Amino acid sequence: QVQLVESGGGLVQPGGSLRLSCAASGNIFSVYAMGWFRQAPGKQRELVATITRRGTAIYADSVRGRFTISRDNAKNTVYLQMNSLQPEDTAVYYCNGDVQGMGFREDYWGQGTQVTVSS
Repeated sequence: QVQLVESGGGLVQPGGSLRLSCAASGNIFSVYAMGWFRQAPGKQRELVATITRRGTAIYADSVRGRFTISRDNAKNTVYLQMNSLQPEDTAVYYCNGDVQGMGFREDYWGQGTQVTVSS
């Protein structure tokens, strides 16, 4: 059993910052790529940022320069530092991980954490 658990969402004013965390736990040998996705009401889920185990990061154009993804491989944890938040960043943010366990390798998702940017 593998779980990804997010934390750190909440309500913030425009221009503010939040830091999301996502920890993977369970029967894990290794976690390869990890990433953050988001889904706003009435819209499809979209990629925010991903990071390889070696630390290579890719960002959506809409967040590049404002958001920073990082990870701690020893803790199987990925972070998303979000600065200069805008109302259009409001969404449920989901963590994703490519997990290698005993006899399996699968994609797992967290339950999501709400981020609301509003004055």
